[in-house]
Amino acid sequence: RRLRTAFSAEQISTLESSFQRQQYLGAAERRQLADRMRLSEVQIKTWFQNRRMKLKRQL
Repeated sequence: RRLRTAFSAEQISTLESSFQRQQYLGAAERRQLADRMRLSEVQIKTWFQNRRMKLKRQL
């Protein structure tokens, strides 16, 4: 089981701005974002999944 990732405010800001542009990331965009933020692709994928669920719950 993985440890919970504590994202920094800067990372959250970057992730949120990416999410505003595009709610679903393709493999290439996910890899690029992961490299740029020094996170794993799995962490990026999970953050986007959780963010979509948060949006869905708010509706």
